[in-house]
Amino acid sequence: MLYLLIAGCEIAFWVVLCAALLVRYPLRRPRAGAALLLGLPVIDLLLFVASLVDLARGAAPTEAHALAAVYIAVSLAFGTTMVRWADIRFAARFGTPEEAAAAAVRRPPKSGPAHAAHERRMWLRHLLAWCIGAALVAVDTAVIGDVHRAQPLLQWMGAWGVVLGIDFLWSFSYTVFPRRPKPDSRSGVMISSTNHRTTSGG
Repeated sequence: MLYLLIAGCEIAFWVVLCAALLVRYPLRRPRAGAALLLGLPVIDLLLFVASLVDLARGAAPTEAHALAAVYIAVSLAFGTTMVRWADIRFAARFGTPEEAAAAAVRRPPKSGPAHAAHERRMWLRHLLAWCIGAALVAVDTAVIGDVHRAQPLLQWMGAWGVVLGIDFLWSFSYTVFPRRPKPDSRSGVMISSTNHRTTSGG
């Protein structure tokens, strides 16, 4: 049942996000669109409450409860990034020429020091997600009241920690070995990405 709820929350996230951006751009109602975006954290809250209630009723901790914590953590840490990603594409497709031009500037850099900095920031978001997930699992463990019974949740966090370490090596490798600009097929000139802004926060 919890797996279905997680899938439903993922679907609800994208439905609410697309609805908000459709209201903002084609319907030209930015305030209403922003109001709809406020519903995104509510989706995460409902999933967390459902998972906690299930555990409080005596359900055995399973991978579904761990996955719920991971989903919520990733959603909270990367939510603004996903919103910006979608916003750029909606602005380019439905926005005014000025909005489309601004969206093009907001695309993440593809190479050079700017790209390396972007990758470092994305890893820091990944670290934030892991920390949030650890905090949620700690709350779940407190509700369960038995560390041994909570082992399925703790094992997930350990495996996620390994993934986090691998991502660190991958993300920071661009700091040591920056990605080179690709040549422009039309002019043969190397494309510089230093003028691009990133889509992620600091």
